[in-house]
Amino acid sequence: MTLPQQLNIDEDVVDIVRRLEAAGHETWCVGGAVRDRLIDPAADGYEVDLATAATPGQVQALFRRTIAVGIEHGTVGVLDRGRRLREVTTFRRDVRTDGRHAVVAFGVTLADDLARRDFTINAIAYHPLRTAWCDPFHGADDLERRLVRAVGDPAHRFREDYLRILRALRFAARFDFRIDAATWDAARAAAPGLRQLSAERVRDEWFKGLATARAPVVLASLWRKVGAAEIWLPELLGESEVHGIVPRERDPVLLTAWLTSDPVSVLTGLKGSNAEIARAAALRDGPAAPSGSDDPSLRRWLAR
Repeated sequence: MTLPQQLNIDEDVVDIVRRLEAAGHETWCVGGAVRDRLIDPAADGYEVDLATAATPGQVQALFRRTIAVGIEHGTVGVLDRGRRLREVTTFRRDVRTDGRHAVVAFGVTLADDLARRDFTINAIAYHPLRTAWCDPFHGADDLERRLVRAVGDPAHRFREDYLRILRALRFAARFDFRIDAATWDAARAAAPGLRQLSAERVRDEWFKGLATARAPVVLASLWRKVGAAEIWLPELLGESEVHGIVPRERDPVLLTAWLTSDPVSVLTGLKGSNAEIARAAALRDGPAAPSGSDDPSLRRWLAR
């Protein structure tokens, strides 16, 4: 992929970059917003994240309105003129990981920061003042090839954080991308490590996947094939077992009920909220069809 000369970045974000750069702190646009704008220049579903050489303390000193959203990981939320929260994270590298959490160190370069990211399509940086790109792992080429590929050694990437296995599935299902063969083999080999994750992290990733997948059944198939369903969603139905019309709403509880044999068991295991589990029970135990064809009967059935 030929990278565009310029990327559409909100002026409020550019102002933050300008202020950091004026203070001598190299700062780049990174993350999902950069990736999505390369796929679709009109995309605006993601807020632009910033990576900077400034430490969290230096960021807080430069901006009057900040929120410590993840200081231990180097992230400070800066409120822009429209009071939108913009995440600014110090360049970092992993010092120690356990498959769930990472201890990070600051004082590194942009190249070091990009090298610790999960997939090449998420390791692309753009400088809005210089209109320059940094793409050391050829993520733009993988976007063109419609490929999810790990940065560096995929087995090492997954050992750092096993949630990345589920993230690979989510991106593949969202963009209708293939997963690179070496990355897929490493994901399958590392799948037993998914047991180390908290139920809450797995639930959030499952919900995000359902909300963004082009076809939820494809996401479910990937979970089964990689070995994630066996560990976390044994109730997940096979493609031939899923019946009925695909729900139009990207409601994670409704989709979980559609894709599994027992959504209550699933959401209990994933530590869903009491409200989510109650809705799942109503979907599982309620009548399969309205009592009549009139509108009141239909409304009562939908409410139940």
